[in-house]
Amino acid sequence: MDDFQYSSTVPLAQRLRPANLSEVVGQSHLLGRGKALSSLIESGRISNMIFFGPPGTGKTTVANIAAQKTGRRFHKLNGTTASTADIKAIIDELDTFAGQNGILLYLDEIQYLNKKQQQVLLSYLESGRITMIASTTENPYFYVYGALLSRCMVFEFKPVREEEIVRNLVRAAKVLSDEMDRSVTLADGAGEAIARAAGGDVRRSLNTLETCVLTLLDGAEGQLVVTPELVAEIAQRPGLGHDRDGDSHYDLLSAFQKSIRGSDENAALYYLARLLTAGELNMVCRRLLVTAAEDIGLAYPQALPIVKSCVDIAFQVGMPEAQIPLADAVILLCTSPKSNSGVAAIGAAMADVEAGGSVTIPAHLRDAHYNGAEKLGRGTTYQYPHDYPGHYCFQQYLPDPLKTRVYYHPGDNKNEQAAKAYMDKLKGRI
Repeated sequence: MDDFQYSSTVPLAQRLRPANLSEVVGQSHLLGRGKALSSLIESGRISNMIFFGPPGTGKTTVANIAAQKTGRRFHKLNGTTASTADIKAIIDELDTFAGQNGILLYLDEIQYLNKKQQQVLLSYLESGRITMIASTTENPYFYVYGALLSRCMVFEFKPVREEEIVRNLVRAAKVLSDEMDRSVTLADGAGEAIARAAGGDVRRSLNTLETCVLTLLDGAEGQLVVTPELVAEIAQRPGLGHDRDGDSHYDLLSAFQKSIRGSDENAALYYLARLLTAGELNMVCRRLLVTAAEDIGLAYPQALPIVKSCVDIAFQVGMPEAQIPLADAVILLCTSPKSNSGVAAIGAAMADVEAGGSVTIPAHLRDAHYNGAEKLGRGTTYQYPHDYPGHYCFQQYLPDPLKTRVYYHPGDNKNEQAAKAYMDKLKGRI
């Protein structure tokens, strides 16, 4: 036993790749009994499909299983290396004996194909002579040519739940034990530690387990026990599933602002921590300033300059200390009264501008600081408000077609209601 050598050159994740749908870890929303995707695959009647989701969630595995269910000529391309010539070579095969039943093309990382390459495929997908199963880690609605996308069914693969990953790790440990003729076990908490570090990525979890076992083999005798301490040393940092140019980037920012808007300081702090860990200082600061104006607004006008100060301090001190003033800003915004009256008002005004174009400004408001302005009637009837009691006098400011428009509707918070009471009194509405 002391002379045992672990000599497999095939990664554990590849050795354990499922051969049928029942072995796939997670994705029960797609592959559960009676679900659309599992029914399509089991029937062998495969249509054009795009699988998208994070790495290690089973996209390639399910595509390979689906391919085996058809009697079509099978080709596989990767968008990172495929050329237009590669695609045309597959198309040319349609007129040969090998392609007489049609071709099933598995296209991994479709987001890397340019528009021209995607267009080359389009007519053949539409005719049914080529059936495509594509996979991507990016949201296809952002990266895939619209005409091609409209001819495909899109299925989203989600990060695998920790408890499902743990069960798979237990199974993997048994496989390793059989391969080595040597007991491999997970100590209490070790499977959970690997699952947390994997961030929903089954492949990453298996790679971590295999690395732990290889580490234990060096000089170890008897049973190999993977401990949480060893996992922490190997995994180092949990997988965050974050891509600055991808879908998860915008999902995090969206969740961050919506948590502030929803006055949930705990959720907002969690998303702040994830964004800062991913190196998103600039985007965090930008989103905080937008949120202060958009979601707190006139309910607490002082929030905007306070947040601006927190942002300035964050940039001045840098990370990791920047997280402190930013956390203060997040908590301030979460616990502040909320009003979207400002954003609603400018939205309504912008809608009128876009609908009506350039509407003539009333003559008394137009520039009168040039020779001949008076002859044109520019500014001649303008009334200077500071000459009147309360620094106010009634006159029309909006163009004639819009003179009855009301864009701003005060929020029901104390600050805006006080301003409303002042304006009502000033304008004689009360």
